[in-house]
Amino acid sequence: MTDYAELAGHDGALARFHLAVPVNDLAAAADFYGNTLGCERGREAEQWIDWNLGGHQLVTHVVEGWTGVAGTNPVDGNDVPVPHFGVLMTPDAFATFARRLQSANVDFVIEPTVRFAGQVGEQHTMFFLDPSGNALEFKAFADDTQVFAR
Repeated sequence: MTDYAELAGHDGALARFHLAVPVNDLAAAADFYGNTLGCERGREAEQWIDWNLGGHQLVTHVVEGWTGVAGTNPVDGNDVPVPHFGVLMTPDAFATFARRLQSANVDFVIEPTVRFAGQVGEQHTMFFLDPSGNALEFKAFADDTQVFAR
């Protein structure tokens, strides 16, 4: 099987993803992704904006009537919102980002916490919603080799 980075033509470098998400208010999305999260703004048009989310291309597209999260799934004692997306960070970056969000009074669905403590895949995680109800998860593994551990 071909390695994805090779398939994507990145010569072994981590391939970036592109994700387009619906939002019901582009101005609120711009404030949230640009100011609250601190994402660099890219190209834009009347109905969409590109964002640099940890080196990945996130695009917020206006979809009238979008309401967000479809449901939840139980994971390690929490109801995890589905669908969700986010970025894997270092533990230091996670702690700094969590403080930034707390200072901005972001309402967490799942407060910054440690999941699977003492188990394979132990990780810091937090969940919150953007103004259109899209769920985001940011997480950090103390041991990065555990990201895909079984």
